[in-house]
Amino acid sequence: MSSHLTQLASRLQNIAPFHVMELAKMAAELERQGRHIIHMGIGEPDFTAAQPVIDAATRAMADGKLQYTSATGLPELRAAIAAHYQAVYGIEVDPARIIVTAGASAALLLACAALVEKDAQVLMSDPSYPCNRHFVAAFDGQAKMIASGPEHRFQLSAEMVEQNWCGQTRGVLLASPSNPTGTSIEAGELRKIVETVRAKQGFTIVDEIYNGLRYDAEPFSALSLGEDVIVINSFSKYFNMTGWRLGWLVVPPELVQPIEKLAQNLFICASSLAQHAGLACFEPEALAIYEARKAEFKRRRDYIVPALQDLGFKVPVMPDGAFYVYADCSAWSDDADQLTVDILNEAGVVIVPGLDFGPSTAHQYVRVSYATSMENLQEAVARLRAFRDRRIK
Repeated sequence: MSSHLTQLASRLQNIAPFHVMELAKMAAELERQGRHIIHMGIGEPDFTAAQPVIDAATRAMADGKLQYTSATGLPELRAAIAAHYQAVYGIEVDPARIIVTAGASAALLLACAALVEKDAQVLMSDPSYPCNRHFVAAFDGQAKMIASGPEHRFQLSAEMVEQNWCGQTRGVLLASPSNPTGTSIEAGELRKIVETVRAKQGFTIVDEIYNGLRYDAEPFSALSLGEDVIVINSFSKYFNMTGWRLGWLVVPPELVQPIEKLAQNLFICASSLAQHAGLACFEPEALAIYEARKAEFKRRRDYIVPALQDLGFKVPVMPDGAFYVYADCSAWSDDADQLTVDILNEAGVVIVPGLDFGPSTAHQYVRVSYATSMENLQEAVARLRAFRDRRIK
């Protein structure tokens, strides 16, 4: 008997699948065949939750602390996040402006649900994390991708915002540091962007989920630029808690109640177990672990960037954060998508084509994640060198 499917919502046409996942499936099949694959495609720390966090989760389970929390999160966790902003960035944030969410994805969904209307346009850089434009599309808005090349650090500038703003534009969605590029918006430029958007009475959302993993500058958060800036963050990257699904957003005072209302209806609350565990992230013992891991990420970056350049990749902007290198592969191929498939099949290394991140760099760039061990990075470089040498012959 054939089944009858209800007609799907038209907005699904505006949400593209992850091409990266096709590579992941191919890699999994090769591993089932016995091949050893080095994964440098996944945007996930190879470190897992620190022991104090695991211990806190165990205690919370033993104590039965598993009931719903407030939709805005545990008061003590919101206070701990506020104290973290004070300690690291010197910014005083009212805990009442902090809303704990089911990962940064939920934070972005809530922000878009509150601010994006049908056909509203949101400016963002091309390249950028694909889900960010899909969050806008989920609420029938339009993400306007603006080609942002290496001369702009792959980021928007105030001038680009000014030039691309139109009657439909409602705001900007930035990421600093960025996935896929690992580059940050320089503080002075970010201030100009915020001032430009503010003058147009638009909103500025800044995704700072990699902000704890900045290697070359003093700590800086967009929250220092005014209470009207909306900041997204997560426990996934710096705090290595990807599968725990815990994040937060900081909003202007007037947005707290509308966001709380949405959170109550859409999520009820973030995982109470994850929230109790997340409290331990801010203990000195845990922070020492995270800082040591951050230093290891920097060590890997300082190895892989020159190694890629030696192989013939161009790295036009030194990534100053996250754990990605966005590399120009045009000396190897004019088809990054096919190149990454060939590298997987022939060298057993997963890297990601620019295809998912926007049209302007789709065929010329690849994203390399260094969220894997130094031994794996060294082996991957050896395999890539052998792959290149076979091609040259």
